[in-house]
Amino acid sequence: MQEGMRTARLSFFGGSAGALVPLLAFVSGATYLGFAGAPDERGLWTVLLLALGLALLLSRDRERCAEVMIAGMSQPLVLLMIMAWLLAGVFGALLSASGLVQALAGAAQAVGLQGGMFCAAAFLVACLFSTATGTSLGTIILCFPLLYPAGAGSGASPIWLAGAIIAGSTFGDNISPVSDTTIASATTQLVALGDVVRSRLRYALPAAAAAMLGFVVLGGGAPVAASASASVEMSALLMLAAPAFVLGLLLRGTHLVVALAAGIGVAIVFAVGGGFVSWSQIVYIDPQAYGARGLLVDGLDRGVGVSVFTLLLMGIVAVTERTDLLARFSRGESAATVAGGERQIFGAITAACLLTTHSSVAILAVGGATRRIGERLGIPATRRANLLDTVVCTYPFLLPWFIPTILAANLTATDGTMPRLTALQVGAANLHSWLLLAIILAAVFLGYGRSGEAAGNAAATPPPPKRGQSG
Repeated sequence: MQEGMRTARLSFFGGSAGALVPLLAFVSGATYLGFAGAPDERGLWTVLLLALGLALLLSRDRERCAEVMIAGMSQPLVLLMIMAWLLAGVFGALLSASGLVQALAGAAQAVGLQGGMFCAAAFLVACLFSTATGTSLGTIILCFPLLYPAGAGSGASPIWLAGAIIAGSTFGDNISPVSDTTIASATTQLVALGDVVRSRLRYALPAAAAAMLGFVVLGGGAPVAASASASVEMSALLMLAAPAFVLGLLLRGTHLVVALAAGIGVAIVFAVGGGFVSWSQIVYIDPQAYGARGLLVDGLDRGVGVSVFTLLLMGIVAVTERTDLLARFSRGESAATVAGGERQIFGAITAACLLTTHSSVAILAVGGATRRIGERLGIPATRRANLLDTVVCTYPFLLPWFIPTILAANLTATDGTMPRLTALQVGAANLHSWLLLAIILAAVFLGYGRSGEAAGNAAATPPPPKRGQSG
């Protein structure tokens, strides 16, 4: 396909309304399944296939529309996410089979972390991990398989525990200086990265403090499951070396796939060497099933559902990005007041986030228009960057058709000690993102934080994002 064909806009029967139909079909189907209690992201495969079929049906050039879908699905970022999902499934299966989850539950009981206190502790752990690494998806991948099933032994509410983990993942994505959204928001508004992080605390910290209190109050009430013996629990804690090793690699800037692959190797060494898992459990041939079985295969199976979902979703997103929908939202710059300009920025980034389902892409899509609006009306650069970043750290972690909520729901599928949750349930319990949304609405419509933002627009070139980290 020639370069001009790759970049040309797609046109649809019905114009912009026709271009919106496939996306609306997907959102409507995902929302319906969420409220219907469908626990498996595999149910969304058919919804996405319907949306892709509608896009082809309504497109004026079906062959080019199909090429755009395939190009969207084959982006390096998409393949990175799929590889991460698959490796995360293997990593989680190894840690679970080793008894580490039971060990964590026993340790939590020993120090008195029960119910809501366990949820608050999980929130804090996820906050620290996501802030250190700058990756919300990486935090979800590593923290859910450990902290969610461990809650069974603490009497933590499954829904609020899941909400606490994804909330902590959101926190670091919003304020970490190495987060892709922080870097994108600072870069597009030509402001120093340090100024952005410091000014953003007035939004993030009140939301985090209130969220932690909420998890303490709401997070208890579940029956406490019986735990394993203390000796087994304490010995299995040795398996913490594997996630600690992955964290150390990520902090050094190692590619996410490399870090997860290395973590799997360390997990196998400790699991087999410590006697928690036998070599025959890692992988074996099942003649009756005519195939391979074992923890490696089971772990890969865990990642299949969300991987196929990601592929199909990125096809829809690619089609949406190739229409004029984003351009319509980003070119309106008619606001005459600071308050009006901030409302216009809020509306544009909201629309871009909902249309692209990707935080950094949404910021890049409307960043230029946001800067022009802000410079014309005198809206400080840090204020503009904070509006962009805080908004994109709400919807993707709340709504049931975004990858973070789908991934988190996928990772609640454990050994049965805790229930499988839907993406709708996980997002609804994310107190931090709901509070962030309330704060940003207060900022836009009531002026919260407006007078406190520095008026300077010091230009700076932020550091590049860490390799292999995608939000």
